[in-house]
Amino acid sequence: MAKILVTGGAGYIGSHIVNLLGDTNHEVIVYDNLSTGRKESVVAGELVVGDLEDLEKLENLIVEKKFDACFHFAGSIIVPESVTDPLKYYNNNTNNTLNLLNLCIKHGVNKFIFSSTAAVYGMAEGGICSEDTVTVPINPYGKTKLMTEWMLEDIAAAHKDFEFVILRYFNVAGANVDGKVGQCSPLSTHLIKIACETALGKREKMSVFGEDYETKDGTCIRDYIHVDDLAQAHIDSLNYLLKGGESTLCNCGYGHGYTVKEVIEVVKNVSGVDFVAEIGPRRAGDAPVLTSKAEKIGKVLGWKSKYDDLELIVRTAYEWEKQLN
Repeated sequence: MAKILVTGGAGYIGSHIVNLLGDTNHEVIVYDNLSTGRKESVVAGELVVGDLEDLEKLENLIVEKKFDACFHFAGSIIVPESVTDPLKYYNNNTNNTLNLLNLCIKHGVNKFIFSSTAAVYGMAEGGICSEDTVTVPINPYGKTKLMTEWMLEDIAAAHKDFEFVILRYFNVAGANVDGKVGQCSPLSTHLIKIACETALGKREKMSVFGEDYETKDGTCIRDYIHVDDLAQAHIDSLNYLLKGGESTLCNCGYGHGYTVKEVIEVVKNVSGVDFVAEIGPRRAGDAPVLTSKAEKIGKVLGWKSKYDDLELIVRTAYEWEKQLN
C-alpha cells in the first residue's frame, strides 16, 4: 500500500482518478481549495481543504502522512483567461508547483505524476503530435505547463531517486461510466459540455468558432479522450513508478479526431434536441487540427483504451449534465 497525495482531486479530472484509486488499497489524501472542485466529487479517500499557497499547512500534511507519490492536478486551465490574466497562471501553475516540488524533494515524495496538456505543442505542423513534436506553446496556459515539465526533468536529473510521469492530455470529455463523478465547473469551455448544456436548455444557444478551416466541414478537428480512460492512464502511471519505472512523458489521446460539427451532431442525436449552434468568427490561437500520436503510452505504461467511442463519451457527459442543478 502506498500513501498518495492528490492535489486538485476535487476537480473534474482529479475526481475521476480519485474514484479509481478508491478501488485500490492505497491511502488517498485529496488536497483542494474547492475553488473549482466540489467536496461531493471526492468519492474516495480523505479531503483536506487547503491552498497550495498555504505552505505551512501543505508541509505539515506532507510531514504527517509521509506520502510515497503525488498526483498534481491543482492548476488553472482556461486558455482565454490565461491570455487576459497571465499572472494568475504563472502564480498558480508555475510558482505554486515549484513550491510543491520543493516540499516533495525536502520530504522524500519521490514519485510525481503531472497533469500536462497538448497545449504545449502550440500550432503543430500538420496538427498531429507525437511526444517528440517540438513544443511551442502559444498561450500562457501552455507555457506554464511546459515550465513544470522542464522543472520535473531538471529535478529528476539532479535527484536520482525522484521519478515522474508527465501525461499530455488532448481533449478530455465525458463523465464516469457509472455516474459517480463528472464535470461540474460552470466556467467550462469544453465543447461537449457546452453542447450538452445547450441541448438541456441551460444555454439558449452555443457558438461554433469558425467554419472556414481546411478540414472536411470547415471546423476544427480535435482528439477527444474519455475521462475514465484518462483516469486509468494515471493509475497505470502510478503502478509503473511504484514498480521502479524511469521518468517518462506520454500523450493521452486516441490518435484520431472529430470536427466541431461532428461532435455537435452526435450531441443532437444523443439528446434528441435540435439546438442552435451559431457560426461565429475564429478564435485567436485555434489550430485547425490537433490530434495525438499515442502509441508510447501503451508500450511504456501498458495502458489500453476502453471507451474510444464518441457517442459513449457524449452520452456519459449528457446523462451527467442532466442531473446537475
